[in-house]
Amino acid sequence: MPEGKHIVITGTTRGLGRALAKELARLGHRVSGCGRSEEAVAKINGEGSGREHHSAVDVTSEADVVEWAEERTAAEGPPDFLVNNAGLINRHARLWEVPPEEFKRIWEVNVFGVFNVCRAFLPRMVARKKGVVVNVSTGAGVKGFPEIGPYCTTKHAVEGLTRSLAEELPAGMAAIPFQPGVVRTEMLRSHYGARAEEFPEPETWAKTAAPFLLNLSAKESGRSIRLPQAR
Repeated sequence: MPEGKHIVITGTTRGLGRALAKELARLGHRVSGCGRSEEAVAKINGEGSGREHHSAVDVTSEADVVEWAEERTAAEGPPDFLVNNAGLINRHARLWEVPPEEFKRIWEVNVFGVFNVCRAFLPRMVARKKGVVVNVSTGAGVKGFPEIGPYCTTKHAVEGLTRSLAEELPAGMAAIPFQPGVVRTEMLRSHYGARAEEFPEPETWAKTAAPFLLNLSAKESGRSIRLPQAR
């Protein structure tokens, strides 16, 4: 049997996803990651540990996601953990100033992307009645913030989708909305500006987040879980 858990993570070419994939691989687990940039994916695969495999996937494309799920499941088996991390935030603007195309794109990635990935991987996980789905949310998924309304609405949707999914899964499985806390990423800089430098970098965050996620189980299914703040 292969060593470690098989962990599928979306959005692994930068930020939280990249740091989390590296840390999980360092801990001995097998990571199947994805990102939109073929160049970034090729670079990461070229410097990997042998425990990571990253694919160029657009999570808004059903065909891309289905092909990826089939390939990674054939290679590593159904995931023990499925982490929907890929996400976008809108440029700061009041709701009536947001271009419709931008609003639509945020929803396509942050909500339809989660739906596509769950739909592609879950049948194999459900068939063996094992596995944890972790959908990355945020404080914006439980309250509103000015000028990032499109982003907030998608994270509210992720919270609702995940809680509903938790009611549908067989006993022993879990679906958990996960709030990673405040981390110094490009997304945070776009929202916080210079204040972002006060918060931990993704690599520091991942040392707390990786073991925390691995300990999630059916006991937490349907509950919105927030990571204790790393420093």
